[in-house]
Amino acid sequence: MRMTTEEAFVKTLQMHGIKNAFGIIGSAMMPISDLFPAAGIKFWDCAHECNAGMMADGYTRTTGKMSMMIAQNGPGITNFVTPVKTAYWNHTPLLLVTPQAANKTIGQGGFQEVEQMAMFKDSVCYQEEVRDATRICEVLNRVIEKALHCSAPAQINIPRDFWTQVVEFPLPTGVKLERSAGGRASTKKAAELLSQAKFPVILNGAGVILANAVETSVKLAERLAAPVCCNYQHNDAFPGDHPLHVGPLGYNGSKAAMEMISKADVVLALGTRLNPFSTLPCYGIEYWPKDAKLIQVDINGDRIGLTKPVDVGIQGDAGSSTEELLEQLSAEAGSIGRAEREKLVKEKKTAWAQELESMDHELDDEGTTWNQRARAATPERMSPRQAWRAIMRVMPKDAIMSSDIGNNCAIGNAYPSFQSPRKYLSPGLFGPCGYGFPSILGAKVGNPSVPVVGFAGDGAFGISINEITACGRGDWPPVTMIVFRNFQWGAEKRNTTLWYDDNFVGTELNKGVEYAEMAKACGLKGVKVATVEELEQALKTAIDGQMQRKETTLVEVLLNQVGHRDWQRP
Repeated sequence: MRMTTEEAFVKTLQMHGIKNAFGIIGSAMMPISDLFPAAGIKFWDCAHECNAGMMADGYTRTTGKMSMMIAQNGPGITNFVTPVKTAYWNHTPLLLVTPQAANKTIGQGGFQEVEQMAMFKDSVCYQEEVRDATRICEVLNRVIEKALHCSAPAQINIPRDFWTQVVEFPLPTGVKLERSAGGRASTKKAAELLSQAKFPVILNGAGVILANAVETSVKLAERLAAPVCCNYQHNDAFPGDHPLHVGPLGYNGSKAAMEMISKADVVLALGTRLNPFSTLPCYGIEYWPKDAKLIQVDINGDRIGLTKPVDVGIQGDAGSSTEELLEQLSAEAGSIGRAEREKLVKEKKTAWAQELESMDHELDDEGTTWNQRARAATPERMSPRQAWRAIMRVMPKDAIMSSDIGNNCAIGNAYPSFQSPRKYLSPGLFGPCGYGFPSILGAKVGNPSVPVVGFAGDGAFGISINEITACGRGDWPPVTMIVFRNFQWGAEKRNTTLWYDDNFVGTELNKGVEYAEMAKACGLKGVKVATVEELEQALKTAIDGQMQRKETTLVEVLLNQVGHRDWQRP
């Protein structure tokens, strides 16, 4: 077909069903953005490219549909580095489009010129630069397919003087690769271990969500009567209302999950790379079972056995591998100690629920008194745990939630559970502050009929706050945003107390800043709350306003300055 290069580019996007792009408009992309409206592609013009990338991550993670991030060459593209690396470790298939300085002048240090391939080399699963205008469709199709196959961002770099050329294009047809269930021998060995297990435990990771394998993992858990833990920051990897669900591992996770996995003689790590941060001790519990047989299933063979010794490694899709394991289990699988195991799961879940409900304050580490002093300084303010309990009492069951990096969001790790996947957006193990707000905006774009609520501490929110100037305009959908206000970088202040004798450097935030008032100044709703009752009412009203009146509301929640111990000692 004979057409312009930008027409060919947009037709390839249409072929792959990419309908949403996030970024900031720039001249280097205008030849294709000019065609977006006619092509049915929505361009979401954000306040900052970093936030645009986080929005794309939130959109794709909650919908399972690929989205695109695009901006002006040079400084516009450099702002994508953090969100692209975030999406990489979140295993999010995204299309990164990076218009490049023109071939005619590149290398001369011209306007907005930078090495755009080099800066994303370790943050994408694949990258390619278009070398000839006639190959735009071919390269774009390959980049999209690599992102889908590898479940990660992939980059196409396009010199801007390749636009507006008229050439002959063969439109690609695309290749859909079937994901493997893993090797026969490794699957057989894993099925034997699980069939003979006296106390099998399953650890569900992001791969279960990405493979749409939650229902299949439920069948396997029920067959084995195996308690199921969710990997850190993936609270939606198993139905929270299922009797075998025991909650998340990791930082401020579920004691029930930790106690269950500590008893395992066989652990099936399903769709998880077993990041070392995700299984570190918590609550003084060294819960990882040192003598258990470990079966690790991951689509990426390079990550199997990388962090823990593995007895059986299966390089395969979490869903297909689980189906194969179900077929190969013996008739007696799960029968050893079934009744006792099911009883213990119920007891531990009940005990943990009761303990969690009674936890109002954070304990001080030996030799420190920071939390005690923080409570005494502002006794009228809520603690983070009191706030989280109030939030969960009024949170709709079908809501999508986002979280952020920081003390108050981390304390909330044990509270939310979900009945279905693609409901929980966490920053992931790259750990960028400022994720909670933009990711929930992206989630709402993809799920306009579902209530969405984002969370961030005041430090992290300050990084993405400029989006309040953008999200109230045009046809941006409404969201509800909770900002925990304790006037500090809480996690770092806690670390300073633990290891630097309260020598606080750079930990204090401005007490004169009023986030709720800033929201109002941008045409949004803003409310400030200081009690449990006010918080519950404000959140109810905000969600009702989101769903019934198309209102975006920022709820500023005053908290005391208690902190939970961070694992990372310098």
